[in-house]
Amino acid sequence: MAVGFVADAEGGGGGGRITAFVALSCVTAAMGGAIFGYDIGTAGGVSSMDPFLREFFPDVYRRMKGGGGGGGRRVSNYCKFDSQLLTLFTSSLYVSGLLTAVLLASWVTARHGRRPSMVLGGVAYLAGAAVSGGAVHVSMAILGRALLGVGLGFANQAVPLYLSEMAPARYRGAFSNGFQFSLCLGALLATVVNFGAEKITGGWGWRLSLGLAAVPAALLTVGAVFLPETPNSLVQQGKSRDVVRALLQKIRGADAVDEELDDIVAANAVAEQGGANGLQLILSRRRYRPQLAMAVLIPSLTQLTGINAIGFYAPVLLRTIGMGESAALLSAIAMVVVSSASTFISMFAVDRFGRRTLLLVGGVQMLVSEVLIGAIMAAKLGDEGGMSKAYAFVLLVLIGVYATGFGWSWGPLSWLVPSEIFPLEVRSAGQSVTVASGFVFTILVAQYFLAMLCLMKAWLFFFFAGWIAAMTAFVYLFLPETKGLPIEKIDKVWGAHWFWKRVVGVDEARACEKL
Repeated sequence: MAVGFVADAEGGGGGGRITAFVALSCVTAAMGGAIFGYDIGTAGGVSSMDPFLREFFPDVYRRMKGGGGGGGRRVSNYCKFDSQLLTLFTSSLYVSGLLTAVLLASWVTARHGRRPSMVLGGVAYLAGAAVSGGAVHVSMAILGRALLGVGLGFANQAVPLYLSEMAPARYRGAFSNGFQFSLCLGALLATVVNFGAEKITGGWGWRLSLGLAAVPAALLTVGAVFLPETPNSLVQQGKSRDVVRALLQKIRGADAVDEELDDIVAANAVAEQGGANGLQLILSRRRYRPQLAMAVLIPSLTQLTGINAIGFYAPVLLRTIGMGESAALLSAIAMVVVSSASTFISMFAVDRFGRRTLLLVGGVQMLVSEVLIGAIMAAKLGDEGGMSKAYAFVLLVLIGVYATGFGWSWGPLSWLVPSEIFPLEVRSAGQSVTVASGFVFTILVAQYFLAMLCLMKAWLFFFFAGWIAAMTAFVYLFLPETKGLPIEKIDKVWGAHWFWKRVVGVDEARACEKL
């Protein structure tokens, strides 16, 4: 039984070379990933800083220092950071991001273009950084996080689409993976800032960590003002063929762009004939069911790897096993470095080996390391006391192996695959489904991870390992290869797949034969 469909670009649009113009445009747009990564790194870092906990979460601070939760009761290692208020601080960003993506960002991106959404996202994130850095009460800190979420709702909607549409077909994987690479760089910046801010004696270092989120946000906002719109979006907005052709020639560095332009115009014609909005089309028509399944399952399963739990709470987790504050933050820096390096490698590997290969091999790597992490914690970390330095070091290595596997597989590809599989007429709506699905499961993981760590202890990591096994099997059975295909022709792969051709119907399966 064939479980995958490998397609290479044979003709079709999307050729051309990598021009300095398109490279600079995509690097600027990828700052949208940097603001997301900075937030992930900052949230966990400041949540482990004593001055921040003393000011906003005194109960957690007392438990961490051995004071118990009241009445002198001793608290398990696994439960010291279990606080719904603390997890609300983390997850409030994703609640507002979810609402923004579903209610507003998709419409703005489809109607007015990818670039205005990036500008709006940068402005909202700047406001969130200012409120967070100046917070004087826990409600103000949560409000700041919510504003950051609005910014991420716009940026995560627009940036992956922008990268996929601007990149030449044969390099689309590398360009789109740049979003995850910039996310890793943002997380690296955050962990380095956290490490330095923790050493500020005045106790205001956490303000610096939260406030410096304005730096990548300012780069995105200012840069987006000067970015060109994508050719696909210009066609959606009714711009003339000559205007779009001129932009395509500049982007591709070639004069022969009519075939790609024809693909874009044809896709837009389908959109105009459909009449209904993108979300209605996705939900009502059989031909979009494979893409809908991927848009919901890929980001959701990505969160169930446990990566954001480790990303949010890496310093907290490392303190759980007995590390000091500085050692935990320094170890978190090392993990982000190896994750960034693996994501950088994926930028070159994804268009050579394909999406499926990276997802399958990365899934196996994460599965093995997650099982070993759970086994060591179950055997060597009890409710009281710490872990020996030798086992703590082994645990750090395994977390690094896990982060590496994620960094060159599910991390970047959870953004790439959903952003490239939707036809133009439903692409913005499809991306909003992707972003919303990711935010929903990120909220669940962020809100309940610390409580689950307290309840399940080391078995939590076996829980995540089970999901990694399921998602790896899902990719093997149900995800077709899209390497090298022009973006406006990717929807034909579903009709050639052993399972999805039964879902999309006979007409789509026949259309695939022309691929």
